[in-house]
Amino acid sequence: MSETRKSNVFARFATAAAKSSGRPATFVLAVVLVLAWAIAGPSFGFSETWQLVINTSTTIITFLMVFVLQNSQNRDGKALHAKLDELILTSQAQNKFVGIEKLDEHQLREMSRKLAEKAACVEDAAQDKVEERERRQTPA
Repeated sequence: MSETRKSNVFARFATAAAKSSGRPATFVLAVVLVLAWAIAGPSFGFSETWQLVINTSTTIITFLMVFVLQNSQNRDGKALHAKLDELILTSQAQNKFVGIEKLDEHQLREMSRKLAEKAACVEDAAQDKVEERERRQTPA
């Protein structure tokens, strides 16, 4: 099986698993299983084996779900970045923002600081326009 095909099969599996794990019915099923385990405790004398069943089960499920959910989040993030890049390219926004998710932490902080300064300047200019309009409308 080619690498691309394996990736597509896993992506479809990860999407389906993430979708089904987020449903209320899946949560109810998990609660029912935990309750069944707890109710079975007295009949097993609350033994170490009884405790090991739930510990091992939840550990394995958690371990596997980390990879499934991370795959889904990675794909969602890439899709979101592609959509934002397309909006940037087709708008009046500066093209330098395309692909900024690949910058290192320092570069992202610096860009964020510069954008905050620009936003403050735009806000000040807007406030000045509002004040000017109010002065013109106020009779002397």
